[in-house]
Amino acid sequence: MSKTLPSADTVPVEGLRERKRRETRQRIADAGWRLFLANGYEGTTLDVIAAEAGISRRTFFSYFKSKDDIILFRQDANWAGLYADLLKVSPDVRPLDAVREVMVKHVARYPTEQMAAIDKVMRSSESLLARKQTYYAEQEQALFNTLCEVWRQPERRTALRMVAIVAIGAARLTTQTWHSQTGQRKPMAKALRDAFDSLRSEL
Repeated sequence: MSKTLPSADTVPVEGLRERKRRETRQRIADAGWRLFLANGYEGTTLDVIAAEAGISRRTFFSYFKSKDDIILFRQDANWAGLYADLLKVSPDVRPLDAVREVMVKHVARYPTEQMAAIDKVMRSSESLLARKQTYYAEQEQALFNTLCEVWRQPERRTALRMVAIVAIGAARLTTQTWHSQTGQRKPMAKALRDAFDSLRSEL
């Protein structure tokens, strides 16, 4: 059954104030990540981020509470993009296969060197590392909710919950294993695909 698309009258229109706020928030986040990658997480101060974004320190706190919030903002945006792509998948595709393909596609956008730099930044915050388990649990729930939007049969919900659990588990384990590699690292996308292939062979 086809989904009913919202009419033009029901789609909320972003006002000028909301658009400017969104753009400013994105500009701050982009500035923060440029500086994190160039100078390291600890070597980047809020004052430097504010100056790079062309705002005052006081204005910074109107958008983010801390440097950690910039990292979480990026993570949330990446996951949101993944879920948006998953919503476009045909319900005729097996859910686990769909999740694998979308996850691998998103990870493949980043070269190995860039992924390593991002991984280093994200591991530089002790407070973020401490809440990592909670964050993965939040994404597991969000993934499950998204799967239920595509595969809508109520009787499939238990299976979809299991797909969400194993998919987030595969992503989490892949990240840990990839980080622990010595020498030349294989691309994260290949490591993730290998993890899903191993999972399928054991099911």
